[in-house]
Amino acid sequence: MELFKNTNYDFLGKKWPFIIASLVLTVAGLGSIFFWHGMNYGIDFKGGAMMTVKFAAPPDLQKIRSVMEHSIKGEVSVVDFKGGTAVNSVSIGTELQEERLLNQNRDVMQNVLNTTFGQPNNGKLDFNNTSAQSVSERLRDALARAGVPMTEQQLQKLSADLMTFRDKQYSGLITDFSQLSPAPGMNPGIMNTLKQECYLAPFHVGEVQMVGPKVGKELRQKAVLATLYALAGMLAYIAFRFEWIYGLGAVIACFHDTIITVGVFSLFNEQISMTVIAALLTLVGYSMNDTIVIFDRIRENLKISRREPLENVMNRAVNQTLSRTVMTSGLTFLTVIALFLFGGPVLHGFSFALVCGIIVGTYSSVFIASPIVLFWHNYADQRKKTAPVLATAPRADVVRKSSPKAVK
Repeated sequence: MELFKNTNYDFLGKKWPFIIASLVLTVAGLGSIFFWHGMNYGIDFKGGAMMTVKFAAPPDLQKIRSVMEHSIKGEVSVVDFKGGTAVNSVSIGTELQEERLLNQNRDVMQNVLNTTFGQPNNGKLDFNNTSAQSVSERLRDALARAGVPMTEQQLQKLSADLMTFRDKQYSGLITDFSQLSPAPGMNPGIMNTLKQECYLAPFHVGEVQMVGPKVGKELRQKAVLATLYALAGMLAYIAFRFEWIYGLGAVIACFHDTIITVGVFSLFNEQISMTVIAALLTLVGYSMNDTIVIFDRIRENLKISRREPLENVMNRAVNQTLSRTVMTSGLTFLTVIALFLFGGPVLHGFSFALVCGIIVGTYSSVFIASPIVLFWHNYADQRKKTAPVLATAPRADVVRKSSPKAVK
């Protein structure tokens, strides 16, 4: 399928606006990394505890930050998630320098939330922040007193079904016990017992991550090495398959894509986690694949157009692969946009990196990698033209010795 047939756009003739835009983005990103926001590493890389909390009403971020900073030593971050199932959800992170304090900080965060946003429980169980095992232990004697016959196996199944229903249907947070009416095994006797033995906190603690500072430092180093190893391996492959300058151009373009994407993360103060590193490695492979397709077409065209200027050959190769580039990049871009808009907080960093990377990676294959090869060949051709002139020019000392004056 071809969207564009017999096109003859002068892509390389319009390379300078894109090169200038890349330089501006690169300088802005590096400036943000070294002099402004820096690198906003997630818990994966700097160590600490991170807790995702969903509230029944829009949370007061300043209040959450204030009570956490009052109870926990060190840096505390509170980030509001938006869109999809993450409405009224926040991520609370604390940075720790000692691994022995990880579990302690997690308990402190939980207690602060209970104290600040909870309600008098009168000894009841918080149904929004409990496990199936705790529910079954709480209901076992209460159901027997209420005259609701239930075997141990039925009780365990009921508790598991209630937790599954709560998490799948209401993202872990219910505001009224009547919302549990459609749950499997529910009946009026069980509902009354639940109301007597449990209460509903206005928040639900979801995912909790804990990483020690030493592990975080190792992960950060390995992430950088993984990216560099990927670039080095691709350089060797393309240098073997094409020429070394093609490999260098492709790797510079990929490095350009990575630097700009990381710079955009710094500019927007987005968090860099392990999923973001996975996205960057995906981006490196994606951008390299697009570049190889164009380089392969350039190589084919050079076999049949040896006397034609290289810039014309490159332009024709880009035009010939234009349909493939638009369809591949366009469909991939639509997919990652959907992930970015509807993927929720877990996929936010991953999808944001791919959205930035696909835009930058698509134009870098045409306006960064190809011009690098073109500049080198033009430079090499210019040297070849000037070399014979220098070789045939008479040396000054020889002229002096052979002159009549020198003989006299």
